[in-house]
Amino acid sequence: MENSLRARVRDGDPDAFRHLFDEHASVVHRHAVRMTGNWVVADDIVSLTFLEAWRLRERVLPGEDGLRPWLLGIATNVARNTARAARRHQAALSRIPPPDPVPDFADEVTQRLADSAELAAAQRALSLMRRGEREVFTLCVWEGLDAATAAEALGVAVGTVRSRLSRARKRLRKLTERELEREVRQGTQRPAPVGQSPGSRHQAARSTHKSTQEKR
Repeated sequence: MENSLRARVRDGDPDAFRHLFDEHASVVHRHAVRMTGNWVVADDIVSLTFLEAWRLRERVLPGEDGLRPWLLGIATNVARNTARAARRHQAALSRIPPPDPVPDFADEVTQRLADSAELAAAQRALSLMRRGEREVFTLCVWEGLDAATAAEALGVAVGTVRSRLSRARKRLRKLTERELEREVRQGTQRPAPVGQSPGSRHQAARSTHKSTQEKR
């Protein structure tokens, strides 16, 4: 079935791509959220990933493996390009003179991710890591790819994936502990979000740290 799907995707069969999207869109979206920490950007990355997959469909090679690693590799590249574009956009905006101040009561509104505080804590820690380590960690730990498959998705050597993953685990453990300590200090200075107990964010972040240790 998978071999047939690979051949149909390579041939540009629209039904095959619909099946590919239905089967893997949620996986790609989850990966994009973990890479960016932003649900809106993740939605865009999913769309761009499948558009890019259509453009690159002739590069799908025969084989018995599933197409999930191929899509995750494309999604990772799309996330990189999206981040670069956002930085260029922000740099351009910084060169524009600021407008005259206008009262805006909407400034009091706080934007939060719809996901749990666990994602926010993990994203803060991951954002402090090198890009290569962050990408390898999300693919191998969160997406469950083995080193060889992640290497294929990223276009690097297997040894590179293993060394990056080893460094990422150590760095993430230290960074997560720092985030947990900072969260404890700030917990007494600000109220918890509506519907969330004051200690839940700390517990969720600690669960992420524990999960990371268990998968070592």
